[in-house]
Amino acid sequence: MPYRFRGVEIYWLGHDAFRVVGGGVVLYIDPYQVQVGEPKADVVLVTHEHFDHCDPPSIQRVAKPSTVVVAPKVARQCVAKAMQNVVEIAPGEVKTVGNVKMAAYPAYNINKYRDPARGVVFHPRQDGRVAYLIELEGVKIFHAGDSDFVPEFREVKADVVLVPVSGVYVMTPSEAAEFVNAVEPRVAIPMHYGSIVASEKEAQEFKRLVKPGIEVVVLQREI
Repeated sequence: MPYRFRGVEIYWLGHDAFRVVGGGVVLYIDPYQVQVGEPKADVVLVTHEHFDHCDPPSIQRVAKPSTVVVAPKVARQCVAKAMQNVVEIAPGEVKTVGNVKMAAYPAYNINKYRDPARGVVFHPRQDGRVAYLIELEGVKIFHAGDSDFVPEFREVKADVVLVPVSGVYVMTPSEAAEFVNAVEPRVAIPMHYGSIVASEKEAQEFKRLVKPGIEVVVLQREI
């Protein structure tokens, strides 16, 4: 079942993938291993090029001829395997597609290392990967992509925050809770668990650490 917020429905499709429906618009974010391609997408947002976020077969399953894909430059080559109708976006930019407005934030690591000895993180800031602040039907939804709690996220003002909680490549449950407690959305929905790394245990730990007054919704994966 989806989570409903002021007429907008949010479905978790596993990992970092969501379907958001409102005002006659169907929006997918980072569709990954999506088997059922209905309803078709008006807009697909891709945060970056890694296989669990940019999955060309999943994009093709949810796409129709008029579907627009929004993605950063780093994901352009990956997205092109599925779609040619691509709008490029960079951190700091704002784009509008139909009734959907999206602002891109930089998404990167500050303490999750691919090569600790050399200080190389999994998601360097300079690569241009993004998180999205989406506005649909007057509802603001923030999808944090693959990121730590970076300074730019302190500026986020959203009704609903979709936040990674697995650690390893992204925020840990405590870091995710620190982020949510700082920006105080109405609702927080954990993601980035159950497929590649971590489980619902991390989602529940995140829920325990979020301060009262912020609703935490641990969604069940849609089939």
